[in-house]
Amino acid sequence: MVLDQFGGPEVLRLGEIERPRAVPGEIVVQVAYAGVNPADWKAREGWLSQYFAYQFPFVLGFDAAGVVAEVGEGVSDFAVGDRVVAVSNQGRGERGSYAEYVAAARERVVRLPDHVTLRQAAALPTAAMTAWEAVFDVGGTAAGQKVLVNGGAGGTGGYAIQLAKMAGATVAATCGPANLDYVRGLGADLAVDYRQGKVLETVRAWAPEGVDLVVDTVGQGSLLDSVELVKRGGVVSPITTLIADEPMPSTTRAEELGVSVKIASSTFVNQGRQLHALMEALTAGRIRSPEIHVMPLEDVAEAHRRIADGHVRGKIVLDVNSGLGA
Repeated sequence: MVLDQFGGPEVLRLGEIERPRAVPGEIVVQVAYAGVNPADWKAREGWLSQYFAYQFPFVLGFDAAGVVAEVGEGVSDFAVGDRVVAVSNQGRGERGSYAEYVAAARERVVRLPDHVTLRQAAALPTAAMTAWEAVFDVGGTAAGQKVLVNGGAGGTGGYAIQLAKMAGATVAATCGPANLDYVRGLGADLAVDYRQGKVLETVRAWAPEGVDLVVDTVGQGSLLDSVELVKRGGVVSPITTLIADEPMPSTTRAEELGVSVKIASSTFVNQGRQLHALMEALTAGRIRSPEIHVMPLEDVAEAHRRIADGHVRGKIVLDVNSGLGA
């Protein structure tokens, strides 16, 4: 699926372009499934122009799972036919994973064990790496701490709950009323219905001394008072949304309370390490995949509408070539 200009979901079209070739240090993956993330619709509208120059026709998609089709010079630990998960080079302005083939740097490709399906793998990278960034690299979560995840039913929130639990923390998560059991099933010790309008009161009762970390996967002013819930020395970690002039917790109030506000955004520098660690956790059963919704590649416009609406439970993945395996 390509786009020839920025715009709404309608600018996405089925087209043919040249197949990527494996340059030194890279791998070309034949894609079975491509993950869909909020960053994708923002990239479609041109929000990522501040990071790279788009070359039209452009192909979106950060996350891919499939089989190795070609290895570049200097890549000796992968072979054609290996089942893998990969983070595409879209973040550098190259074509992404909404295609039959995609290129990725060797360090952002991980081989899959037999029991991890391609669907599960496609749902992992961006959402889980962002959660890892917030929970560990920014939040430094450790056993015995308390963590609040704002937006626990989404892809990033679902992984954040599990990663915090994996670290030995006690976790509260906000969600809508239809998702209370879902987030509990992911490990949340406390599920808070944000529509009741009593998030602060409920979390304060649960953690009278304050939580150690707030992971805010929603933003957009949904939890502006988050610093009031954090103990001195704790952290509020909003996930970057790329929204201009987005309301943020008061840094002045945070300083008064001795709380840090640190935005979490997964970067090329960290992604290889994070993806390998996440696959180890998934392989060992320490985390599991969120609810996965599979849609045909041709229905990507509808997938973008759903993801932009902000109420998808779990993850959407696109069926690019399910004939490669489930």
